[in-house]
Amino acid sequence: MTGRRARVLAIVTLAIVLPLAVVVSLRARGDEGSAGTPAAAPTSAAPTSPEPTDVTVIVPGRPGEPAATAAPSEVRGAGAVPHNSMDVWFVRMMIPHHTQALEMARLAPERAADPTVRAIADRIRASQGPEIGMMRAWLKNRGLSEEAPGHDHGTMRGMQTPEAMRKLAATRGADFDRLFVQMMTEHHRGAIEMATDLLTVGSDQQLNEFANSVATEQAVEIGRMREILPD
Repeated sequence: MTGRRARVLAIVTLAIVLPLAVVVSLRARGDEGSAGTPAAAPTSAAPTSPEPTDVTVIVPGRPGEPAATAAPSEVRGAGAVPHNSMDVWFVRMMIPHHTQALEMARLAPERAADPTVRAIADRIRASQGPEIGMMRAWLKNRGLSEEAPGHDHGTMRGMQTPEAMRKLAATRGADFDRLFVQMMTEHHRGAIEMATDLLTVGSDQQLNEFANSVATEQAVEIGRMREILPD
């Protein structure tokens, strides 16, 4: 089982590190001149040019959706800490995603037979509750709503159906442990994919650090749960 867990962590680490390397490379290239040499630093005598109004930026679409175009100012966002549309989308999706994880975790104390399951549920409650508060504050500080009009949160990766949630609530003992591990593992995998996507296209540093933490911590929890219920 140690080897399996190591492979899980290695895959997630590559998924995190490689996108970050691409982002760093792209940002570094953006600091170079058109001929590949560093751009000259502006001097006080050199006039500044206004941002072109006819420039558009390609914004990657959500999984299964086409890319869109946006003005540079929309992608960078406003304020001291720039953000783009994908940052906002990630927060709006991750709040209900975390909320469902909390719903599952709150069932464990009275239903789980395995103490490790109860310990994992305790950890989820202790970490994801405050994380929801952080994400809501992130939106509020930018004057953004929590709503995502027209979006069905049930279609997000890892989200469990109402029927599955009712079944989990109705089970006890070893049956609960088995179902909890299966559902939470799938749920965590969805969160890891969402976080890795943000690390590829997001621009807000705070959210990048948070996404990195989500991917790392939930990969560790998947490893612990697979020790309870190996394939």
